[in-house]
Amino acid sequence: MAERADDFAEVKVDPQDPETVFTASVAVWKSTDGGKTFLAFRGAPGGDDYHRIWIDPARSSTILIASDQGAIVTVDGGASWSSWYNQPTAQMFHVTADNAFPYRLCGGQQESGSACVSSRGPDGAITFRDWHPAGVEEYGYAAPDPLDPDIVYGGKISRWDRRTGQQQEVAPAPLKSPNYRVVRTQPVLFSPLDPHTLYFASNVLWKTATGGRNWTRISPDLTRPRWDVPPNVGKYRGSDEATPSQRGVIYAVAPSPVDARTIWAGSDDGLIHVTRDGGRTWRDVTPLSLTPWAKVSILEAGHFDVRTAYAAIDTMRLDDMRPHLLRTRDGGGSWVEIVSGLPAGAIARVVREDPRRRGLLFCGTEQTVYVSFDDGDHWQSLRLNMPATSIRDLIVKDDDLAVATHGRGFWIVDDIEPLREITDQIAASEAYLFQPRTALRVRWNTNTDTPLPPDEPAGPNPPDGAVIDYLLKAPGEVALEIVDRSGKIVRRFSSAEKAEPPRDDGNVPRWWIRPPPRLSGDAGLHRFAWDLHWDPAPHVLEGGYPIAAVPGNTPKEPRGPWALPGKYTVRLTAAGRTLAQPLVVKMDPRLKTPPAALQQQLALSQRLAAALDQDFEALMQVREARKQHPDDKRLEELEGGGERKKREEKPALAPWNSRLAALYDLLQSNDAAPTPQAVRAAEQVLKETAALVKSTAAALHLR
Repeated sequence: MAERADDFAEVKVDPQDPETVFTASVAVWKSTDGGKTFLAFRGAPGGDDYHRIWIDPARSSTILIASDQGAIVTVDGGASWSSWYNQPTAQMFHVTADNAFPYRLCGGQQESGSACVSSRGPDGAITFRDWHPAGVEEYGYAAPDPLDPDIVYGGKISRWDRRTGQQQEVAPAPLKSPNYRVVRTQPVLFSPLDPHTLYFASNVLWKTATGGRNWTRISPDLTRPRWDVPPNVGKYRGSDEATPSQRGVIYAVAPSPVDARTIWAGSDDGLIHVTRDGGRTWRDVTPLSLTPWAKVSILEAGHFDVRTAYAAIDTMRLDDMRPHLLRTRDGGGSWVEIVSGLPAGAIARVVREDPRRRGLLFCGTEQTVYVSFDDGDHWQSLRLNMPATSIRDLIVKDDDLAVATHGRGFWIVDDIEPLREITDQIAASEAYLFQPRTALRVRWNTNTDTPLPPDEPAGPNPPDGAVIDYLLKAPGEVALEIVDRSGKIVRRFSSAEKAEPPRDDGNVPRWWIRPPPRLSGDAGLHRFAWDLHWDPAPHVLEGGYPIAAVPGNTPKEPRGPWALPGKYTVRLTAAGRTLAQPLVVKMDPRLKTPPAALQQQLALSQRLAAALDQDFEALMQVREARKQHPDDKRLEELEGGGERKKREEKPALAPWNSRLAALYDLLQSNDAAPTPQAVRAAEQVLKETAALVKSTAAALHLR
């Protein structure tokens, strides 16, 4: 019942029955005879690891149990339980990203195996459908194959194939030995310069180019053979457990993205080594400040200089809770500590350099993420909306910053281009428009079934469309325009436009509806998303919300036609100036629709949108005229009563608006060339609508 006495020590007595006792360990046990006998109360194969029990003093059938996965509640004495999947509490150790689209973040998670989760969900949000185990044990790294994102390596060490679901152990040595040591978390990572080369660390460094079928040892044992027992061990310094012996492992590995022969390695007992010849020889470059029991948590090889490296040092085992980040610019010959701006009580577990801007660093502590613009000399918080949580790892994936937290799962900062571009001069500008990154024309939501309910946990997708960042020194009116290559304005926004909060719309509750876009004129840094649609939306009699809905983020349809992939210009007018930046829009990389097909779709959609506007305007005029002439049969015929009930019914404005809208929606609902039958139907309805509008104008003129 207490499988690991040093880990579990929870015993609770029913407050209304002293003979009923509960214990929490790998499983929860219950006794109704004062502890003489026990039966399993809650548990599963593999062990859920239950740590805490709370029993309602007034109603003991209500019990709360806390485990490594989260908290669960019963209100009927254990007959049924709530789910821990309604809590975003995943404890991730590390984070890597694959090269799929959308990319997936992968890592091992405490007590719950491993996971790869998509960075963009096809149902308008990132849901449980986008999260799946990755065949890696619960601790440590998961390394997707750069050449095949369906293959994931990890643990100590396995190979998992997403297509078959099968896992194979491929460790250099299947069994531990005195010369082959591993701990829970061992580095597994691919070379940044050679996608065929995979590294794995035990107490020595290994590499394979055959997916783990053959391994080459490329280092000696890089851990301390002997060491002095740290003073904080106290009265246990003379115990057998504290006897100095070589038992460390390589805990951090950093192949250089500049030179394939340069690799940095750090141990969990406070050593740093580097090789300049691919592992034939190694040099000890340990800083003098590192002592035994200091753990090299993360090493980061410089992205611009082969002699630069960074190290995050975990000194918790030494009772030192201060952050320790180190930097070398001379290949390890000398190191300096770079912690200015980091709080004194926050251990720093990870440091990374941005691969695009030299000297732009990110680090993670026990509380949050920090950013430095001067190579670590000064740090400032990048917490934003993230809860205070332990940051165990982070990476820069393309233009995003992805974070592994130990208790809050994965987090992503979408598009860090402003951090790459910002300077003191830009920050002092009256107004500044940042260079937008390439925007992808991706369908926001492709769900064709009932949407997931609002109470189902979900993470937000990346912003819908093109992300536009701008800076204002002082408040003022702002205008934003998207211009195509011919100089035509595709979309215009203004801070003077009022944005009303969503309201219940028909049968659609307000909490489903996406708020209208608001262009802010307040002082500060702002992010705005253009949804890649032309303006304005066509006038339809019955707009609505699709079944592909997301709580708080469902746009009303129809919107203006989709913009074509290509080159655009973003123009920002603020502080008496007009600023411009180029914007490139590309197609969803999963689609192969030829440009001519998309051009045909846009041209026909724009004609239908124009016809809808003409039909709608004529219909409003007819309805106004009918107020003055309620018995006019000709006006009644022109208006119509909705969709035709009989095929032989003559064209009328109201039903033809519905027909135009249906064809418009048909064209805009996918990224493909219109079918020949759709084109024929559209041409016919366009012809009929033109004649209808013309006859309406004549009838109104006669009045």
